[in-house]
Amino acid sequence: MSWNPAIEPGCPDEVGVDAIETLIVPRSRDLGGFEVRRALPAPKRQMVGPFIFFDQAGPAEFLTGQGVDVRPHPHIGLGTVTYLFRGDFHHRDSTGADQIIRPGALNWMVAGRGVTHSERTTATARTGPNSLFGIQTWLALPDGYEDVAPSFEHHGEATLPVIEDRGVSVRLILGDAYGKVAPAKMFSETFYADVRLEPGSRLPMPDNHEDRGIYILEGSISVAGQEFKSGQMMVFRPGDRITVAAGERGSRLMILGGATFNGPRYIWWNFVASSKERIEAAKEEWRAGNWGEGRFDLPVDDRSEHIPLPD
Repeated sequence: MSWNPAIEPGCPDEVGVDAIETLIVPRSRDLGGFEVRRALPAPKRQMVGPFIFFDQAGPAEFLTGQGVDVRPHPHIGLGTVTYLFRGDFHHRDSTGADQIIRPGALNWMVAGRGVTHSERTTATARTGPNSLFGIQTWLALPDGYEDVAPSFEHHGEATLPVIEDRGVSVRLILGDAYGKVAPAKMFSETFYADVRLEPGSRLPMPDNHEDRGIYILEGSISVAGQEFKSGQMMVFRPGDRITVAAGERGSRLMILGGATFNGPRYIWWNFVASSKERIEAAKEEWRAGNWGEGRFDLPVDDRSEHIPLPD
């Protein structure tokens, strides 16, 4: 199967290490019982295409009765992506969505002008020891779409396109790459995929997107003969033909990117916007707590508590 009609998969040594525009080592944060590694935003890189926030959650292990409880909280100006490798989440939001997500499936929530949601480990998982390992990321909405009506899409594992060839398996989560298109509605040029590489196999990066990045979940890869290990994100220079090679134990990657935005985004707490005024307005509405009367409401079956506005 041809990966991409526009390129011939090349040798990793055909490009120099200077093709890596930014190398990011995520910051670790303890969220009380489990750890996250935050790759975006980074001091030297706010976004990769539309991706403005990128957290690796876990791996974490919980005892019977324990789990994650993220109380209802607000978002504006972005879309949130939950993608799990282990564990589950019960998602509820103010659009009326009530969905359990499991490994390999996609939850895509578009906040637009305003949405509130919660994510909790399911009651079923809490009946015994349980695990959590996954990626949570936000995509900023482009100009003209920041105030769209909030919406939610769930796509099961079987509905996401898979491309397999010569020791490489790619599950396309969002957008388009390698001649395939994922089912979720996008608002700007995007690609996001879960990649497994067998030892020594090679992955040509999509050449039809301006911004392109890789996050190494497991194992290692080499670029121009230099090895990079798990827990690192690299962003490549636009326009270069890039092929990466898996290390001797193989690797698992998240690849991501898309069109560069016309300007930066402001980010404060859970709000993303093209202006500070939009964020200030959202802060005031969340502080007021007039649920259902403005941009924010609480999930129908999760209204007993919410996260207050930070000081």
